[in-house]
This record gives sequence, structure tokens and C-alpha cells, in this order.
Amino acid sequence: MDRLKITRLWIVLGVLVCGPSLASAQEDAIAPLSHDRHTYHHNPPHPVVSDGSRFITNRPGAPLALPTEDDAFVFAVFGDRTGGPNEGVDVLAQAVADVNLLEPDLVMTVGDMIDGYNETPGWLQQMNQFKAIMSELICPWFPVAGNHDIYWRDEEGGETEAPVGEHEKSYELHFGPLWYAFDHKGSRFIVLYSDEGDPETGRKAIRRPETQRMSPEQLAWLKQTLEGGKDADHIFIFLHHPRWIGGGYGDDWDKVHPLLVEAGNVTAVFAGHIHRMRYDPRDGIEYITLATIGGGQRGTAPKAGWLHQYHLVTVRKQQVALAAIPVGEALDVRNITGEVSLSVEALTNTAPRFGAPLEVTDDGSVEQTLQITLSNPTQIDVEFEVTPTSDDGRWTFVPDHTHGKLTAGEAVTLDFHVARPGGSLDASARPVYAAVGLDLLTDRARFPIPTETYLVPGSLVLAAPPVPAQELVLHPGERGAATVPMAGLAIESGPVTLECFVHPTAFDRRDGIVGSPSIGFWFNQGRPVFYVFVDGRWADVEYPADAAPFAPNQTYHFAGTWDQHTMRFYIDGELIAEAAAPGELRVAGNPFTVGADSGRRGPRNSLDGWIDGVRLSDTVRYTDEGFVPVRRMQTDDNTLLLLQMDAAQGEYLYDHSGRAAHPTLREGATVGAAAE
Repeated sequence: MDRLKITRLWIVLGVLVCGPSLASAQEDAIAPLSHDRHTYHHNPPHPVVSDGSRFITNRPGAPLALPTEDDAFVFAVFGDRTGGPNEGVDVLAQAVADVNLLEPDLVMTVGDMIDGYNETPGWLQQMNQFKAIMSELICPWFPVAGNHDIYWRDEEGGETEAPVGEHEKSYELHFGPLWYAFDHKGSRFIVLYSDEGDPETGRKAIRRPETQRMSPEQLAWLKQTLEGGKDADHIFIFLHHPRWIGGGYGDDWDKVHPLLVEAGNVTAVFAGHIHRMRYDPRDGIEYITLATIGGGQRGTAPKAGWLHQYHLVTVRKQQVALAAIPVGEALDVRNITGEVSLSVEALTNTAPRFGAPLEVTDDGSVEQTLQITLSNPTQIDVEFEVTPTSDDGRWTFVPDHTHGKLTAGEAVTLDFHVARPGGSLDASARPVYAAVGLDLLTDRARFPIPTETYLVPGSLVLAAPPVPAQELVLHPGERGAATVPMAGLAIESGPVTLECFVHPTAFDRRDGIVGSPSIGFWFNQGRPVFYVFVDGRWADVEYPADAAPFAPNQTYHFAGTWDQHTMRFYIDGELIAEAAAPGELRVAGNPFTVGADSGRRGPRNSLDGWIDGVRLSDTVRYTDEGFVPVRRMQTDDNTLLLLQMDAAQGEYLYDHSGRAAHPTLREGATVGAAAE
């Protein structure tokens, strides 16, 4: 017996013999969830088989079950489109494009395809518009009549009386029969008409029980059609009004529902009209109401069914699966080419460039031109929108936003007149940010890139705060830090010393401490690391893995030096590691960040704990095997940045170096007592 046949036999025996115990072991290995928001209702697992003739390998391995080869299929259901000639048809067109990507066997509707409530000329125009959009589907689609598709309304200068049946004749001529059925892959689809009107007067109206009745003619046809489908695996029924919910629909459905139960194979009934989703199962039949697909939509709670959506129904002999898909959420795999992917990456990695920092005087006043330069590094056109903003309402910006287009490889500089009245930099003072939104434009699609918000560099005149009676420190919080644009620091190619006091209270997989693209500290699963970036690569030294565990809830002094050739890492004044690192220091890029990792979009991996006494120097301050750290450091000619955390002034920290590189507090970072 050759190896392939042996492998097939082993897999079959493995599934038959090991399957139950393997499943039991898998169940035992699943930890219970701490919440129930992911425990959705699902059908029973799909049937599987062990079939060595269909499984091919020349490797041993765990047994794998195969799906059965039963004939399953998918269909889509569209809700109400009625809601205006522009918005409605645009959403419908997007839904058609979405569903073409999914390629179901067919699409059903549940009525209100056009605005209607008009005379024949306007009705014909809207009908042609709807059918033209639906003609773009690559699968068949089937109409259901709703009140907007049928009801008549006199127009100025038009006919004075509605014809008998209102638009029923036009509907059947151009859309199809008012009720009908068809079979597909073992299932029967039945379309009903829920706007026949008052059987006595013929009047058509919604929310009036006497008009919401099924005629004896249609009811008899339904009974006959149910009987004719008695051998179907499933019967699916479609109508416009969800009469089963009662209210203005009265009780007419009480004569229909027993027929469906008696048939024994009616799986689901679909309707629309109310412009929101509902699920009302009853006696083993799933009653399903769709929201809209271009219809009037309030969007009260999208996740609770107030949205533009369509249903996808997957049908198997023993069960069906239901899913609601928001319109516009389906992505065309073929549109996301390598060029698109690389272009989006390039755009998200290209930050705007800012001109001269905003010169904030000692009384808080500003009046100058802010320049923001955007670049398009790709070979695809880009649309942009830039909005200067601040949580301090005293700032004004002219214009308040601007938008335009960048062709491939183009750059543009935008000018904004920025002003803030004098007064003081009080506790409500806040910096300026620039919100930048980009859309990548290809011949086939538009790709929106989420709006990013960038801190606008500012040069502030701040008075040194008094030394507090109690030591204050920086608490980064869950996502915060303090940041200084690299342009505000005179870091050259070296040498350099970075030092701080840090008090971690807990460790994650990665915790930032302080640093920039050039130099910094971070915790690697609780072990501190000192890094520099030289000659295009990261060089780092780490707290030894075989040393005593690095304990939280203690205060440490970290110092890292780099003399253009060698990097040294000191903890509490003791040299713990050193390494060769010759080369040129990178001095541009993301902001210098205190209390987190430096990210282009803001702080990342914020420290759980506090930090104090941060000093950056353009000299090597420590060369011996050890030294005694000074709790309150001093400034000198080599100090580039010194943060004592003595107080926060609005959202700013005072830089004691004398170089006015005052950091901005970000994402909820605060200054407070060490014990907090």
C-alpha cells in the first residue's frame, strides 16, 4: 500500500476513533467567557463526513473532518428604498454593488421600491430608475409590491380620480404579478400582496385594519401554493407589511398564520415597511422585518436595526442562516491592489509638516499665520480636508477648514490665520491640533483613510512654577503622556544622556517610559531596556534576564548614555549593561514622549505608574561604574530638556532647561502627588 493510501486510511480511522475524545479535549480546553456579548445564537454545527477519497496529503497529522457535499445556496433580501430620489437611489446602487461581490443565487425585495404616491407619468419615471439600478445585479431579482409602489395621488393639473386598483395594472405590466411563487434548489419562494385594500370599498390605506385584509382569491391561491410545495425543504414567504405585529394591521394575519404552521415547512416570512429590523419567531416560523436599503432612515440605533442594510440567507436542507449586512460594508477584494495597499501605507506614514511654531506670548495671545504642508508620496490622486481645532474656545482659525486635491507626487502648503486673545495661560488653556482627512482615489473606488489629529507645534512663554511643598510627578494614565516635537529639541548627532526617575506599578507586555526616535527607555515584559537609533538600526541593552526580578511599586533612577561609539545603561547609579553602538544618531521623526512610547499619531503603550525628573543632555554625564543619583536635577549649558513636574499650567509642563521646550499633556495625563 502506498503512503498516500495509508495516510487516507489513517485519517478516516482517526476521525472515527479519535473524533469524540478529540472534541471532548477541545471543549475542556475552552475557558469560559467573562461576559456573554459574544455568545450569539447559531444553528447546530454543519454535518461533516470522513472521506479519504476527498482528502489528499502525504503528511501525517490530526484528523480533519470534511463538509458534506449537499447543495446549499444563498439569497439576499432588500428592504424599503423609499426615501427620496437622491439619497435613496444612491444607497440602493451601493447595495447592488455590494451584493454583486457576494454573488447570491437571487435577490428578493419586500416592497416600497419607488416613492410613488403620484400619477402614471411620474410613476413610470421612478419605476424605470429603480429597474435600471437593479439591472446592474448579476443575479435575478424578484419584486414585492408595497404601498409606495401602488398608491395613487393626484398631482396638480392631473387626473382627479384614481383608477380602480390605483397603480396595480402599471405594476403588473412593468414589475410582475402582484402575487406569485417559484421554486429553487429544493425551496419554494412565495410572494404575497399586502395592499389589496378594503374588500368592501376597495380603498387602500395603511394603519387601517379594514384595508389590511387578504382577499379570498389570494388566500385560496396561498393555500393551493402551500400544498403544492409540501415536498420542499423550505418555504420562504415575502410581503411588504409585517401584519403579524398587529396594531394598525388588525388581526387578519390570524387566518394566515395557521395555514403556514399547518404546512409544516414554512421556514421564514420576510417583510419591511417599518424601516427598522425586527425578529418575531412564532410557532417555529421565523418572522423577519427588514430595515431600509435607501428608504427614510432615522438611524436611531444602527446596531439595534435602524440602518441601511440587506439580509443574506444561507439555505441548507435542515437549516438556514441569517445575517444582516450594513450597506457599503462589503469590500471588493480586486480593488485593493498592491498599489492601493502600498499607497495607503505611504499616506498614513506621511505626517503633515508645520511651519513656524505658534508663538504664544506670556499673556496667552497669538496672532500669526499657521502653515501646514501636505504631501502625496503616491502615484494615485488624493483628496484632503484639514481642520485646525482646539478644546480652548478662545482660539480662532480662518478659514475654519480647507479641502482640495493632491495629484500624484504633489505637495501643497495651506495657510490659516490663527489668533487667541490675551489674558493668561490659565487652567483651561489648550493647544491647537490639526485634523487631517484623506481619501485615496482610484479609477474604480474611493478609499477613505481615518482622520488623524496632529499636535501643532507651539512656542510658549511660561513662568517657572514655584517648587511645591510636596513632590509632584507625571501620571500618564491609561493612554496619556507628555510630548515635545523633535523640532523643539536641539538633539544633534551625539553625544547624549537621558535620565529619569520612574515608578512602575504594574507591567504589561510593553510599557513605554520616556524617549524619542533617537533615544529612550521602555519595559519589555517588566525588564527595562535602553535604546538608541544609529545608522538606520536600533541598538539596545536590556536588564539581564538572569538577574533578580525587576520589582514594581518601587522608584528607580534610569540613566542612559551614548558617546557616538558605546551605549551604557545605569539603574540607581549602577552600570548594568553596555554595548558598542557606533554611527550617526537619528534626530527627526515622532515627538519626544514622556510616560509612553513615541508614536506619530500620539502616545502608545503608556506607563502604568509615574515618572519624574526627566533630563535630556547633549553630553555624556556618567562614565564611571557608578554614581549617586540626585533626586532634583539641575540645569546647565548641556541641558536640552529638564522636567521637574512642579505643576501643570493648563495642558503644559514647564521646561526648566531654559530652552522653552515646554511639553504638552496628552490624552488625560496629569501632574499630581506620587502617592496618587
